[in-house]
Amino acid sequence: MQLCIVDTKSANFNSVVQALKRLDIEATISADLEVLKKADKLIMPGVGSASAVMAGLLGISTSEVVAHNEQGLANEGALIDFILGYNKPLLGICLGMQVLATTSTEVPLEAKCEKIKTLGIVPGEVHLLQAGNNPLPHMGWNTVHHNDHPLFKGIPQDSYFYFVHSFALDAGANTIASCTYGQDFSAAIAKDNFMGVQFHPEKSGAIGAQLLANFVAL
Repeated sequence: MQLCIVDTKSANFNSVVQALKRLDIEATISADLEVLKKADKLIMPGVGSASAVMAGLLGISTSEVVAHNEQGLANEGALIDFILGYNKPLLGICLGMQVLATTSTEVPLEAKCEKIKTLGIVPGEVHLLQAGNNPLPHMGWNTVHHNDHPLFKGIPQDSYFYFVHSFALDAGANTIASCTYGQDFSAAIAKDNFMGVQFHPEKSGAIGAQLLANFVAL
């Protein structure tokens, strides 16, 4: 099996690579379409901001991403088209999950647009987490309740996973696991072959390793 990590130019790839190595899986990090086309599965991590991840996928700067959204332009690029047409298992992690949604309100302060267009695979808008009296970012261990999707095979309900985020996607039709931090939000989503987790399985110990192993086994 060949597993590739999509090089979004905005992630800590080493932690994912090392977590996979502990499962005896060697992963290749690449944005080269010829390499990605040969993959049996893809993992798409992301950290930083929605505009940074989209910049990596589009092969442009974050300021250009903002400018495109200010002008109402569509996301166009070979890597974007490849991901949208991908029909094998793909797992987005953290911001890699968030960009599976339609839009994100995580925009730079100086931007004249109110949201960033993301991949639009899963309906919904990523927004600032309504954390109540809790501090942001939501950082640390929290429990996850799932619906027995194969990604969570063998993982007990309300297991703890590690989170680091300030923006979130509300629970919806594509939610396969939820978490609560001031509000309920999507801890994991799935649509067809596309899956995403808001938490970091690569930093979530044995439970996170089980989830990655489940993904590899799909």
